[in-house]
Amino acid sequence: MNLKKNILLLLLMGTFSLTAQVPLGFTRIFNGKDLDGWHFSRSTHQGTTPNFNVEDGTIVARQNPFGQGGLLMTNKKYRNFELYIEVKIDSFANGGIFLRSNEGGAAYQVELALPGGTGDLLGERIPVSVGGQANKREQVWKANDWNSFRIRMTGAVPHLTLWINGVEMWDVQQTKNDFLGEETEGIIALQCHWTAVFSPAASKGMPLSSWKPNATHRYRNIAIKVLP
Repeated sequence: MNLKKNILLLLLMGTFSLTAQVPLGFTRIFNGKDLDGWHFSRSTHQGTTPNFNVEDGTIVARQNPFGQGGLLMTNKKYRNFELYIEVKIDSFANGGIFLRSNEGGAAYQVELALPGGTGDLLGERIPVSVGGQANKREQVWKANDWNSFRIRMTGAVPHLTLWINGVEMWDVQQTKNDFLGEETEGIIALQCHWTAVFSPAASKGMPLSSWKPNATHRYRNIAIKVLP
């Protein structure tokens, strides 16, 4: 009888630990089993054959074939939100989290690249009026391990805030809406950056080391809180 109780207790604890990894008030947008609710961009310059698969409850991004990248995108569009996501990224593998992206991949971007500016706020195919630098990242970063990102984006003229492992990295107010047509909602996307197969010159300066062979980006516990 005690053995049965112990097994039940362990199962309940396991269920609690799984749900506890997503902050209260957030709704999961990755079910941990497949890519239901997501799709691949067919119009981005990153490439149209991205290699994103679900393995052991995580989304795994690779370059396969080598040199080709792409974008995995939510089917839904979001305006004001907080995004929670846990990432585990290899060195020399360049990607990013795209915010309010269009189908072609024009977006505000939180960089994911080691070594490099992981956590920095950039523009992908848009000129961001106010960037952000994650200067405190090294203080909290867990090498070769999972790290949590929490990103808030609100306003027609976007106000963006990033926390890594619970520590604020930057809080920036754009001076204007940087999107063509001043779009106020868009897709959340995960980027596997393309590289040139033969030479950096062919990739317009993007070095081959921006994604080394067999490198991966991994994502889990992806959840969102829609804001007014």
